[in-house]
Amino acid sequence: QVQLVESGGRLVQAGEALSLACAASGPAFSSYTVGWFRQAPGKEREHVAGITWNNLPYYPDSVKGRFTVSRDNAKNAVYLSMNTLKPEDTADYYCAATNIKYFGSSPNDFDYWGQGTQVTVSS
Repeated sequence: QVQLVESGGRLVQAGEALSLACAASGPAFSSYTVGWFRQAPGKEREHVAGITWNNLPYYPDSVKGRFTVSRDNAKNAVYLSMNTLKPEDTADYYCAATNIKYFGSSPNDFDYWGQGTQVTVSS
């Protein structure tokens, strides 16, 4: 079983950059696709980035060009770098893992979840 812990969330100003980390433990993490999701109050959980086990990143159009996902399998970690943050990026950010769905993008595609880290972007 994979366990995930996010870190790095904090209050930032609009236009700033922020990086989040997802630390994983458990067997064969390098064989999992990892996704980043966010959820704002009153909204559904939204996919913002994913990276396959063999290092192929993918993004929804809503964040493409501003968010970058990367992974370091030697450290069992996945990172999300976010640039030019906007107030609408305010949300709890979660990482999740799946070894079934190669390009998972729905929350239902993922079996393991972290507890989330809060990102607040002030205007």
